[in-house]
Amino acid sequence: MTKKKEKTIPDIIDGIQEGRPYHFWDKHPKLNDLKAFLLCTAGAFMIAFVINSFVSTAGLFPGGFAGLTLLITRSAEKFMGVNIPYSLIYIPLNAVPIMIGIRHLGKRFTALSVYVIVLSSFLVDLLPQYAMTYDVLLLSVFGGIIDGAAVSLCLYSGACGGGTDFISLYFAEKRGVDTWNYILMANVVILSIAGLMFGWQKALYSIVYQFCVTQTLHTLFNRYSAHTLIIVTNMPEAVYNCIYTLTHHAATLYKGTGLYDNEKRSTIYSVVSSEEVDYVVKRIKEIDEHAFVNVLKTEQLLGSFYRHPNR
Repeated sequence: MTKKKEKTIPDIIDGIQEGRPYHFWDKHPKLNDLKAFLLCTAGAFMIAFVINSFVSTAGLFPGGFAGLTLLITRSAEKFMGVNIPYSLIYIPLNAVPIMIGIRHLGKRFTALSVYVIVLSSFLVDLLPQYAMTYDVLLLSVFGGIIDGAAVSLCLYSGACGGGTDFISLYFAEKRGVDTWNYILMANVVILSIAGLMFGWQKALYSIVYQFCVTQTLHTLFNRYSAHTLIIVTNMPEAVYNCIYTLTHHAATLYKGTGLYDNEKRSTIYSVVSSEEVDYVVKRIKEIDEHAFVNVLKTEQLLGSFYRHPNR
């Protein structure tokens, strides 16, 4: 019986390249810029809509720099009778995060983020406040979901909404740490101050709101989370070529023996981003239908890990 020949890059590259999720936009950079601009614009409108129609209606504090801005403006209005525009506080607060973005996250990413920050800030001041409901729990839950979706739109376009998002992305890019839950804990400090000044009911509902934002982000956007692939296969070269061609991630090959049948086995160890897992596993199974694939969630990465540039 003739041994099945392992596939190499020339055998698989045509089919693999068609499965890359960045293929179309790589060939159309101008359309990619237009897509990013439109997504950022939509995200900015959604952020402003949530603040005016959900956050303000329920008296919530969304956490982060937006929450700090509302804490300042509402305190000025309550204790000094001064109505300070939202943009007058939120834009200057983002000066330091913007500098972090320019230095560590790229000029294009930062420029788009500044566009979102400025546009959403002025829209908060200009758009009318419309109360969809006065049920605080509904406003907290659905406001958080919409806000999380808006931030996800910005992140997919290669931007962020400003403030603590810059900090989260810095640690994700440079340290390989998913910090969204840590940011949630930091927001509790702001919400505690708000609770002391404006009542604990609003602060507690604000925690519900921020939890919904965080969980929506985890669900819709997973660029900065990673999964480990452990693959037992008789076609290691073809499988590795598949992983590298699709993701540009390297891998480590281990040689061993299967204890059940005492046959020689090859095990490939690799880490890919969570958004790449499904189509990588699908392609691996197309190459070697008998491959054993174990997918593990990776909590933290130290060392070199390739990420596709922000688009």
